[in-house]
Amino acid sequence: MTWKIPLYKVLWDNEDINAVSKVVKRGMDWAIGPEIEEFEKLLADYLGMDYCQVFNSGTSAGHAALLAMGIKSSDKIIVPSFTFIATANWTLMVGAKPNFVDIEEETMGLDPIQIESSITKNTKLIIPIHYGGMPCRMKEIMNVAKKRKIPVLEDAAESFGASIKNKKVGTFGDMAILSFAGNKALTTGEGGALITNSKKLYEKFKLLRSHGRLINQNYFSSNETPNYVSLGYNWRMPSMVAALGISQLTKFEKLIKLRRNNAAYLSARLSKYAIQVPREPLGYKHAYQLYSIRLPNSKIRNQLMKFLTKKGIMSKIFFEPVHMTHFYKKLGYGTTKLPITEKIYDQILTLPMYPGLTKDEMNFICDSVAEFMEKTKFLS
Repeated sequence: MTWKIPLYKVLWDNEDINAVSKVVKRGMDWAIGPEIEEFEKLLADYLGMDYCQVFNSGTSAGHAALLAMGIKSSDKIIVPSFTFIATANWTLMVGAKPNFVDIEEETMGLDPIQIESSITKNTKLIIPIHYGGMPCRMKEIMNVAKKRKIPVLEDAAESFGASIKNKKVGTFGDMAILSFAGNKALTTGEGGALITNSKKLYEKFKLLRSHGRLINQNYFSSNETPNYVSLGYNWRMPSMVAALGISQLTKFEKLIKLRRNNAAYLSARLSKYAIQVPREPLGYKHAYQLYSIRLPNSKIRNQLMKFLTKKGIMSKIFFEPVHMTHFYKKLGYGTTKLPITEKIYDQILTLPMYPGLTKDEMNFICDSVAEFMEKTKFLS
């Protein structure tokens, strides 16, 4: 279907095109070019972290993180079910098991109280996710993790640019994963990264990313025989992708400001109906990678979704809880009970959000929602 207003569009300019073209035109170093280390340094500097390693996807980065942590088959990992499925899949990729823990309603992130009551002797890692650009309760989560001496991997795939009291999301835990997939606030089409202050973890990330190869020089511009010291994978990011990331990062604060301005406009217009719009807790900064509203129940939500589709406005449910998917039901998670997760899943609907949304487009979205709400008498 061709949408009048899609869920997202990337805001690009000639600087992006020139950055990629420069790499292509030099005719070499399309992999392991100088842009890789430059992008890594810029990301680390932006977040105020010591180390960054970029990958070909956020999923690869998450897989590498659990391998670097030495997670094994007897281990259990605390994760939310209200997330993209990759968060839970990382545990299966290393033979461990996800322990789905419920979320709290205000941030839609892991509930620190539920985390503490779910910890067992086999719990080896906690993976909170910052939903749609909204930071979850990292201070409280870290208090629990430190008390119980359990490391934390922040799934910051959707929240680059978000913060709590000026401390950027992704800098609270022992490490964090970033994603640069097509709909992200900072995007390169595909791509990901791991950030940490641990040199030990960083060195493991490097080996895992590139075949377990211990070499400092560019593999394709050195004639020395590489030293393979561990099992590794081909999870490298192409140089053109890194160049695009560097270019996008130069305008990132502008992109976040536009998202936040657009979200404020939508919320001001939609909040008068029986709709719960996103709200930031005191001191929290939402990056608005997603703009998700909550309706009274799934019946109203589904009807609104169909109504918007007829108008040519895309909307989507982010996310079906992982434990409710066909795959995880087959694994035995079908009887898992997560009341807050399931409640929010019945209510959530994500509307279009991107920096280039025009006022006319936002008015069309709001007018269409208003038309539906007034016709169906769901006024607040």
